[in-house]
Amino acid sequence: MPTRIDSRSAILLTGLALIWGSSFFFAAIALQEVPPITLTLFRVILAIPLLALIVWFRGESLPRETKVWGSYLVMGTLNNAIPFSLIFWGQTQITSGLSSILNGATGVTGIIVAGIMLKDERLSPHKVIGVIIGFFGVIVTLGVDTLQSFNILSLGQFAILLAGLSYSFAGVWAKLRLAGQSAEMNAFGMLICSCILMFPITLWVDGIPNLDLMTDTWVALIALAVFCTSVAYLLYFKILKRAGSGNLMLVTLLIPPVAVTLGVFVLGESIKATSLIGFALIALGLVVVDGRTALSPKKLT
Repeated sequence: MPTRIDSRSAILLTGLALIWGSSFFFAAIALQEVPPITLTLFRVILAIPLLALIVWFRGESLPRETKVWGSYLVMGTLNNAIPFSLIFWGQTQITSGLSSILNGATGVTGIIVAGIMLKDERLSPHKVIGVIIGFFGVIVTLGVDTLQSFNILSLGQFAILLAGLSYSFAGVWAKLRLAGQSAEMNAFGMLICSCILMFPITLWVDGIPNLDLMTDTWVALIALAVFCTSVAYLLYFKILKRAGSGNLMLVTLLIPPVAVTLGVFVLGESIKATSLIGFALIALGLVVVDGRTALSPKKLT
């Protein structure tokens, strides 16, 4: 698997960042009526029809091997059920912009997990330095108050960080176990298993989902499912195949600017200067980790 990003992967990575950056905005709207666990179910179940059509048009058959579906179940847990639920709950406690900045730490944890578990993405001295800078950025973003006192707001922030760690393991799992399937089938199979997992959990935690929702909420739900999930995961698996799980985590560099912009100018949120400084340090750490300017023409192959 390549460790450099070619021009096509860079374009796909930018597109994925724009899509996932808007997911925090749509989630903030939906969470006004829909609880976090139910929102996770809505997001995965409404994303399935588009992927089903794509798989059908491509003439692909569902895998018959139990091992593959077991891998999809693990992937759905690590990449959907756990992180979606944690992020949505976290957003009920903190702003969408701050959530996206903390989610940026996924790039740092992704490099560590990939470096430990994947032979072709081992940690090097510059990666270690970048990780240290990135973690310092996380500390600045969290703030002294969060580290000194533990309350519901700090719990919301740590929920976002745990979601990022789950994403990191998902990237490695996909590379190790799902490389033999197409991007479309991987996304479809993962979401089916996510639905099977989330349906009983939702009934247990929130009860039967309420479908009598405002129009704005339904628009946000559909955008979150189709745009930020179906389309996004097609890009996700394509980038994973082309550029590796470590490079895939670089998408978190571009997500916060999109989410913060939408949060401030559309939702009327405020963002602390320390949060922006923290994100700048996280971004710097990822640039050091990468060892190059990701979109520099001289480095594209």
